[in-house]
Amino acid sequence: MQDILLLHGAIGAKDQLDPLAERLCAAYRVHTLNFSGHGGVPFEKEGFSIPLFAAGVLSYLRENKISSTHIFGYSMGGYVAMFLARHHPGSIGKVITLATKFHWDETIAAKEIKMLDADTIFDKLPSFANQLALRHSPNDWKLVLEKTRNMLLGLGKQNALQAEDYKRIAAPCLLLLGDKDKMITAGETIAVQQALLHGEFRSLPGIPHPIEQVDEAMLSSLVAEFVN
Repeated sequence: MQDILLLHGAIGAKDQLDPLAERLCAAYRVHTLNFSGHGGVPFEKEGFSIPLFAAGVLSYLRENKISSTHIFGYSMGGYVAMFLARHHPGSIGKVITLATKFHWDETIAAKEIKMLDADTIFDKLPSFANQLALRHSPNDWKLVLEKTRNMLLGLGKQNALQAEDYKRIAAPCLLLLGDKDKMITAGETIAVQQALLHGEFRSLPGIPHPIEQVDEAMLSSLVAEFVN
């Protein structure tokens, strides 16, 4: 039985991927983890970064004696998966990303961090604020947002993956993007797909960005089809 690791998105946690894990567990050894500071995992001393989260994945693989695994990454989790495929290819089989933003610059980062203002969320979206508090307890959810904002600003100044990096990724990669996703364009995703040595792109009709609004049966079918 093959291993597959599911990686969550920014300000998310592994429990959001439980529905997908349940659909895949009959055919694969399914693994999930929380990145540093997410889902109650203690913060590392350094701030959030793609290399830090990638290091957490490698640590998980070593601790569980997993020599190689396929990875499904949602949003930021997909970026981490591609970073691993570029810099640690021996540990990665196939990669499937969903709703992953690959192109960052300072203008984009400035726009995205506006949605991560803790005071605005607390005032205008109290139910979401409560959800974040529960998701990251006992950590302070506001600190999770602050560290995420800083990470995105850093990506805006310098992408963790440059255009040339994608040309050096040997792993087969499937890039999925909902056609109702307002955060990511098909153009930027296709540009990465075309740079990859073995890349495929698929648009998902009627699907927005949030993982909770993705058809789990369809997604698990796409993942299984590509892995096999």
